[in-house]
Amino acid sequence: MVPLSEQVILGIAAIAVMLGIMSFTVNRLVRRKLRLSIVLLVGYLVADFALAVYGKGFSTATVGELTAFAKLALVASLINALVFVLVNPLRADRVPDRFPTILQDAIVIALVLLSSTFLSQQLLTTSAVSAVVLGFALQDTLGNAFAGLAIQSEKPFHVGQWVKLGEFEGRVAEVTWRATKLRTKAGNLVILPNNVVAKEAITNYSEPAAQTRLFVDVGASYLSPPNKVKVAIMEALRHSPRVLTSPAPDILLQAFDASAITYRARFWIENYDSDEEARDETRTAIYYSFRRHHIEIPWPIQVQYMREWHEPGVAQKVEEEERLLASVDLFASLSQEIRHQIAVASPTAVFGSGETIVRQGDEGQSMFVVMSGTVSVVLEPSHDEVARIQAGGYFGEMSLLTGEPRSATVLAAGDTAVVEISASLFRRIAAVHPEAIEEIGMAAVARRAGLDQLKTATVETVTVEANTLLTRMKRFLRLA
Repeated sequence: MVPLSEQVILGIAAIAVMLGIMSFTVNRLVRRKLRLSIVLLVGYLVADFALAVYGKGFSTATVGELTAFAKLALVASLINALVFVLVNPLRADRVPDRFPTILQDAIVIALVLLSSTFLSQQLLTTSAVSAVVLGFALQDTLGNAFAGLAIQSEKPFHVGQWVKLGEFEGRVAEVTWRATKLRTKAGNLVILPNNVVAKEAITNYSEPAAQTRLFVDVGASYLSPPNKVKVAIMEALRHSPRVLTSPAPDILLQAFDASAITYRARFWIENYDSDEEARDETRTAIYYSFRRHHIEIPWPIQVQYMREWHEPGVAQKVEEEERLLASVDLFASLSQEIRHQIAVASPTAVFGSGETIVRQGDEGQSMFVVMSGTVSVVLEPSHDEVARIQAGGYFGEMSLLTGEPRSATVLAAGDTAVVEISASLFRRIAAVHPEAIEEIGMAAVARRAGLDQLKTATVETVTVEANTLLTRMKRFLRLA
């Protein structure tokens, strides 16, 4: 061991040198770090004094720990002083861009830990265990610290520059171990953890040059030639004080829109923090330039066509249905008065292509007359089409007259309008005109007799079926 007097002289000399540097430098960071080195040197002198005076009364373990502490305190003070004195300018109060404070602190810590491996094996073991414990306990904090270290070393941006970090945009106010702070244009302070910043795309509006390109869109009338419009916009850009002449601005015809031809004026400004003011000045100058050149900025144009709407009259609907019923053989023999009653009481329904009007096997107490379009008659379950009924045709008459279930499925083949005639209407008509119901029943039987499956039937068979059908009709319509 070095004699006590030499250790004391070494410590005092080191303190004197550091005090001299503190009095010479104007760098506040260096002065603050040298104060830490002086505190460590004082600890070194106290430990050596305790060993010299009371060392014989200490145990071997205590002597070893004090000796290791003294050595580490001396080495740490010298490393701390040397790093900050050699890296930082002594006659300027600033921090070098390549060695920010966070990086200098990291260098000091790394060198001290490296020195401790040679000075004390016991201290190394303790530090390793502590590092593992702290690593798990302070995972997020350490992640922010290492991300901050990477940001400081790579320097994607500097304090005072305008950047966009993810969805946030502002001027960099500060970069610390834990977070990056942005001052937005609205005056808000946004604090982003460094591990978040390290994962986001970074847009630096101040690099590689301070100039920033902006654009403004404006619409002009289709009656104004594009070259004339471009001249007017360029004149406006020359009158905007924030627009730079180099790089030169330019104008593009952007699109042929609904009410105007849209032009895009692209120009450069010196500082991104004045982008809103630059756009305001440019738009204002374009407005007055257009006025001087008699170029119209069109209003949004919407053409409206007016026509009177006439609600279809009830009388017209009834008249159309009467003409339709008169053309149907089932109702042709009825008087005009009865057809008028049916037309007044029967609603019209519209079905889209493919919609089901009636389904085979369902109960039914109405019939349908096709007013417009076409319907397809399909047998279930084979889905075979057996017939198509055009406008003026009808279906479902047996359900109307006897209440039988639907004998087939009927689908709309295209948009189709049908008139639905209900059994309740027929009951009211039969109560006053029973002979009319018999005429309809005979017409229904005659229609059946005309089908292919009844072509071989005799007249006696038709007569018997007619009598049977009339009996069922009267029972269903409650006429018997």
